[in-house]
Amino acid sequence: MTGRRALSSTSLNLTFLGTASAQPSLTRNHSALALRLNSDVWLFDCGEATQHQIQRSRVKMSKIEKIFITHTHGDHIFGLLPLLASMLNGAGGTADGVEDPRAHIVQSSSNPIEIYGPLGTRAYVRSGLKYTHTLLGAPYVVHELRLPSDPPDGDYTSLALHASESPNGRNIPQTNGVWSDVYYDAIVSVSAAPILHSVPCIGYVVTEAPVPGKMDPAKYIPHLKRTKTPMSVMSRLQQGESVELSDGTMLQGPLKRPGRKLVILGDTYDPSPIAELASSADLLIHEATNAYLPALDSHTKAEDTFESVEARTKSRGHSTPQMAGAFASRIGARQLVLNHFSARYPGNDDVDPTAKTIMESIARLAEKYYDGKITCARDFMSFDVDLPKEHA
Repeated sequence: MTGRRALSSTSLNLTFLGTASAQPSLTRNHSALALRLNSDVWLFDCGEATQHQIQRSRVKMSKIEKIFITHTHGDHIFGLLPLLASMLNGAGGTADGVEDPRAHIVQSSSNPIEIYGPLGTRAYVRSGLKYTHTLLGAPYVVHELRLPSDPPDGDYTSLALHASESPNGRNIPQTNGVWSDVYYDAIVSVSAAPILHSVPCIGYVVTEAPVPGKMDPAKYIPHLKRTKTPMSVMSRLQQGESVELSDGTMLQGPLKRPGRKLVILGDTYDPSPIAELASSADLLIHEATNAYLPALDSHTKAEDTFESVEARTKSRGHSTPQMAGAFASRIGARQLVLNHFSARYPGNDDVDPTAKTIMESIARLAEKYYDGKITCARDFMSFDVDLPKEHA
């Protein structure tokens, strides 16, 4: 666990690197999301060309320390191996049986890049590096979140560890249907739960540790001056500590309040298994692959209805905006960000009036079931996740 600094109101930031489903378009890349915590970066999913998106954004590749994969469909993972090669000073190696002195040059002293994902993530990375003869100059490790139906042990591949792969990858079992604290430190933790899709899929919940409550200096300063107590004591009170003054007076700092909670879902037609874990989220990121927009979408069939579009979307493992809005209401989310859109919905709504009309119509569909703030994600959209007013 790292000695991470506490997060300020502007040090928890989201950047959408890819917001497309299935096929990319000229305005939407495959799925990837960067979460910045102070200067560190965590990626959630890593679709094709993610490293190009990073190069075009303000996200610093050198600051990526963890990568969380929701599921192993290609549009969420095909960019992982190229990104690892770029991050870890990769190079093309030689064929089996040919000695390559570079194969043993791995900076074992550096902390490995941590990858989390479902069963098959480790095998995918290992086989991809093996059969492309890719050398890496620094280590990585893969932790797999195993379902009860998965094998509890082993790597799901007979291939030996890659030269740069740490042997310390964990196979993390569920407890009571969830994976609690798959990562945690003093400032932030990550838990997860399965969500329903056409293949095993994971939703992640990032939770900030409790934060100091709002402090009224006028309640404390007169007592400190009266007893000639150093003002530096205010920092302890700000952290919620109790301080006894020289005359026996006890000062109690403000009680800590819950930190921010971010819920980042992969593809799903029903995220119910994560509902309890996601309760009272400050921000929910939920897919909205297809929508019924007969006046705007030329792909709409004459016989289509809201119900038929939803049924077709669910049959493919996905959600509509209404389904996303309903889940946001169910968990009491403070804000909803719609993501993972069909290629038919353009991602340049910040500059194109027609695209803006389409995305506003998609948001309105979600509004029928959710009365909080709704945002439709686009590539390179970036914003801070603020503390709610009652936490500020």
